[in-house]
Amino acid sequence: MRTLVFIALLSLGTAGYAHAPFDSQPGGFTVELLAQGGQEKPQEPFVPRSGQPGKDVVWVPSPPEMVNKMMEIAKVGPSDYVIDLGSGDGRNVIAAAKLGARALGVEYNPDMVALSQKLAKEAGVADKAQFVQGDMYEADISKATVMALFLLPVNLNKLQPKFLNLAPGTRIVANTFGIDGWEPDFRTSLPQGSECESWCDILLWIVPAKAAGTWAMPNGRLVLTQENQIVNGTATINGETLTISKGRMDGDNITFVAGTETFTGKVKGSRMEGKLGTATVSATKQ
Repeated sequence: MRTLVFIALLSLGTAGYAHAPFDSQPGGFTVELLAQGGQEKPQEPFVPRSGQPGKDVVWVPSPPEMVNKMMEIAKVGPSDYVIDLGSGDGRNVIAAAKLGARALGVEYNPDMVALSQKLAKEAGVADKAQFVQGDMYEADISKATVMALFLLPVNLNKLQPKFLNLAPGTRIVANTFGIDGWEPDFRTSLPQGSECESWCDILLWIVPAKAAGTWAMPNGRLVLTQENQIVNGTATINGETLTISKGRMDGDNITFVAGTETFTGKVKGSRMEGKLGTATVSATKQ
């Protein structure tokens, strides 16, 4: 007669993810009988569940219709490098890769990373979709042309300085939640009757060039202040100082009104060029 070995399995809570429950009856650890010399039961495949907590976020998957609309709003294409922070099961990254973009997902949970890699392979985009285990706040996002995100305001607010240091024109597209003090350049919602039941808004920001400062022109100067994409200040032209209104950045494109004339141009580092009314204007940052 075989000797039976009693093995007590106590589930330890690690990384904030769900485990088998502890039996609350007196003396009631979960007990499994294994035949001596037998094999332990194979570990079941990891299956994520909506609402599972992680290091900095709770994972709630965006429905496919939301993911596809985010890609559309951000105009993701083959020339893009898309990054998702807290990438979960990789659905944003895989969707971007299916559009021909190179894409990277940064995810703290190694089980989710492994699952994402498996799903990317099954989707036939493993050559374009990369996943790494890491902290979203420490990730190098400097080469991104698109950030595709579903994060909470507390996460987005903390990441905002890094977003503003991305190349002008970089698109940041997010599911529902905004960034304090930075109004999106575009906002829309999935229509009624879609598969989305909650968190159905899409927000888009275009990273603005840095226009704040004093700009010297042959016939005067500009003194600009900037808060995200909004620009204010004064224009002194031929000795006359005019208040700037309706100033706005769209990537490296800048527009404002000085007096009765509208300026449209581009900011390229320390150079600004464009037209004020019909006059060509060039300025150098001091």
